[in-house]
Amino acid sequence: MLKHRILTALILIPLVVAGIFKLSNPVFSAILSVFVLLGAWEWAALIGWKQPVQRIAYAAVVAAILVYFAQGFASPEMVDTALFISVGWWIAGMTLIAKYRGETGIQHSQVLLNALIGVILLIPTWLAITVLHSNLSTGPAQVLYLMILIWGADSGAYFVGRKYGRRKLAPHVSPGKSVEGAMGAFATCALISFFGSHYFALEGPSIVTFLLVSLLTVAFSIEGDLMESLFKRRAGVKDSGTLLPGHGGVLDRIDSLTAAAPVFAVGISFMERVA
Repeated sequence: MLKHRILTALILIPLVVAGIFKLSNPVFSAILSVFVLLGAWEWAALIGWKQPVQRIAYAAVVAAILVYFAQGFASPEMVDTALFISVGWWIAGMTLIAKYRGETGIQHSQVLLNALIGVILLIPTWLAITVLHSNLSTGPAQVLYLMILIWGADSGAYFVGRKYGRRKLAPHVSPGKSVEGAMGAFATCALISFFGSHYFALEGPSIVTFLLVSLLTVAFSIEGDLMESLFKRRAGVKDSGTLLPGHGGVLDRIDSLTAAAPVFAVGISFMERVA
């Protein structure tokens, strides 16, 4: 399993980095939308829509929303609103994780609500990364920084948690995650943000703000991981899919990003407006 994970990562990471810097924003966002639609396909199954026609219909709805934003029908204010709604959802979602006690089974009475949650998870992720990437001067570097931040925090959490993990972070949702692991993620984040602030030539208070944005991004990335774990536990599955050998499905790879990307985009937007 570990061998497959490493091999898949060695293939995907160079492709992601090349795509970020070599592709135009329209092409990059179009490729990103493919992964969002694959995530929608997997999400439909997690909430109980297992029939192909149901999953296709759900992915089609998500595709229609993506086209609406991609064709410029939405105003900049609407894009900002979508990102703020996403951040608000993730703040509220902390309660959902805190109250979870290991219940299993799909709640069919809440299937439409869960379908809406999927839209809130996926669309703002695409929007956040697309908006960041559209800035020709710093956008691609900011997208790569976001990826490095999540990858680094995930690795820090894994290695610190494996060696020092004692206290469970969310035992009913993900027993393998520990408070110590989370601290490892934040420590790694601080180190990455130090180098990031130098790369982006930040000075004075902007360095502190950048660190806070990075720490918040990592905190929400952990929540994104936990949220997907919660829905997988309810659905009684280990992985959201089997597309990526050793990594599970697409949602298993972008779960942290679904929460981190909107928070990071909003934070960067705030920094640019007050600069």
